[in-house]
Amino acid sequence: MNKWLELLLGLILLIGAILVTWYSANWSNFWNFRHAAWEFLKGGVFWLVALVGVLLILLGISDLKE
Repeated sequence: MNKWLELLLGLILLIGAILVTWYSANWSNFWNFRHAAWEFLKGGVFWLVALVGVLLILLGISDLKE
C-alpha cells in the first residue's frame, strides 16, 4: 500500500473512532440494544478501529524512512 495512503487512512480511522465515541451517547436509543451489550460493542469497535489506525500510521511512518 502507498505510504501516504497508509498514513491518511490511519489518521482517518483514528480520528473517526474518537469522533464516534464522542458523539455516540445518543445512539444507544436508536439501536435499542441492552445497555451492557451496547457498551461492549462500542468498546470493541472503538479499539479495533483505533488499533488499525495506529497500525496504518506506523506502517506509513516506516515506509517514509525507506
